[in-house]
Amino acid sequence: TLGHVPADKQIATAQETLEIYAPLAHRLGIAWVKCELEDLALKYLHPEIYYQLKRNVAKRKVDREKYINEVISIITKKLEKEGLEAEVSGRPKHFYSIYQKMENQNLLYDQIYDLVAFRIVVDTARECYEALGIIHSQWKPIPGRLKDYIALPKPNMYQSLHTSVIGPYGERVEIQIRTQEMHRVAEEGIAAHWRYKDGKAVQFNEIQRFAWLRQLLEWQQNLQDPQEFLHNIKEDLFADEVYVFTPKGDLLSFPKGSTVIDFAYRIHSEVGQHCSGARVNGQLVPLKYILRSGDTVEIITTHQQTPSRDWLKLVKTPRAKSRIRNWIKAQQRERSVALGREILDGDLSHYQLDYASLRREGKIGAMATELGLKDEETLLASVGYGKITPHQVLVKLVPPEKLDGDKKRPQGALERLFRLVSGQKRDLSVKVKGVEDVLVRFARCCHPLPGEDIVGFITRGRGVVVHVSSCPKVMESDPHRKVEVSWQDNGQTPRPIKIDVSCVDRPGLLAAISAAITSASVNIARAQVRTFPGQKALNTFEVMITNSDQLKRVLRNISKVKGVYKATRARG
Repeated sequence: TLGHVPADKQIATAQETLEIYAPLAHRLGIAWVKCELEDLALKYLHPEIYYQLKRNVAKRKVDREKYINEVISIITKKLEKEGLEAEVSGRPKHFYSIYQKMENQNLLYDQIYDLVAFRIVVDTARECYEALGIIHSQWKPIPGRLKDYIALPKPNMYQSLHTSVIGPYGERVEIQIRTQEMHRVAEEGIAAHWRYKDGKAVQFNEIQRFAWLRQLLEWQQNLQDPQEFLHNIKEDLFADEVYVFTPKGDLLSFPKGSTVIDFAYRIHSEVGQHCSGARVNGQLVPLKYILRSGDTVEIITTHQQTPSRDWLKLVKTPRAKSRIRNWIKAQQRERSVALGREILDGDLSHYQLDYASLRREGKIGAMATELGLKDEETLLASVGYGKITPHQVLVKLVPPEKLDGDKKRPQGALERLFRLVSGQKRDLSVKVKGVEDVLVRFARCCHPLPGEDIVGFITRGRGVVVHVSSCPKVMESDPHRKVEVSWQDNGQTPRPIKIDVSCVDRPGLLAAISAAITSASVNIARAQVRTFPGQKALNTFEVMITNSDQLKRVLRNISKVKGVYKATRARG
């Protein structure tokens, strides 16, 4: 059907097939489907290469068939001589696998000699190893090319012995050795495994091998963003893998680059949350240790250990990332609930009202419903985050005349500040991780700009204040109130930024500096000039800047003006 759609749609679908559906077929163990999908994808992604390969393969067809029959004859006679019955077959490799070899090894088609793979099918696993010994006695094995997928099956249940030898003409020959049952699973996929179980009990290690399929269904149910779902599939399910053992000898697979934290979360979420280290092959290792195939891993836990944001940089699997993010989000919500309760307790006490009593009377729950919130906890969290002001709560509980009369009394600093920001428009250029529709303010001490690294802090009833990550105030703030924030876009709303310009005091220089600023398409809101002895001056400009790149351009322009010593961004 791809032949009847526009070219851009063809390419997009072929790329998606190569990234998602072909690897999924591989994970399900359906080799022939995987090969067909990869060849079709190659046809539309690189048509010139596909048709060239097709022509080259067709040219060699007669010679290839003659070669296949010759090798099959040699192998069959050798096995029969040793008293081993086997089915021996040979097949040309599919186009995409040839293309990959050409790309990875930077070879031309004529330089590739192992274009054919041979298969030996016997009755038992023991006979697989006997056949391997016979093949190695006939032809020299290539070091490092033996892979035992019988002892260590792939996650899709695939089992075989793979070896490469130097064939009858000095060429490389790839040979796979397997049993009849292994062959059925390799051809038909994981469904064949269950079909031939014959009512036998399912073993734990078999269940473990299909954990990825359960994870796939779990992502589909829990992730609302389709792009995140596809990203997780590509990142976790189809990555290169390492195989490690539990202390009990169970085999687990992980994407390459996974750490002991990923291992801990695979065992259980609670083990992951309290993972403080691990023993790998009997040796103590840190949390950042990267798993290697063959490792035996034992997780060390302590009740005091809990996840941190730094863990997100260490883990590889979406499962671990999801659990860590959920824990952090729950902790942030817990803190905002406590903060909301503290704020309301203080404000209600001004009117001789007790939060606990109101709660028992059902007034808090009713008020949450009236404000369109799910429950009391959501109400408190909203107050803590600044999404709802204490005043919005008070008007539901305090008579209007009492509230109006209270306006005459002096306001505390917190109340004044809260009233100041309560009418402000939420800044949509910054996203607070895990929270929707929260009041966001920019710190006056560092004036963050889009493009700069930023961090947020939950404040007492004033929503989230955003600082530049390097701001000194960040180091002084309570780390428990820290939240993850990010820029939503490249920033389209200009923000006031102060620039200090040290320069000589001479006529016309102020005009030259102003021209340098406006040449970067930046407006000047105000300017202040201070002069000092020795014909020196310090000019301070408040300019409207859109993002950090624009600010850099302005500073460069000013620095080029003759008579300017230094131009820097002013903080505070």
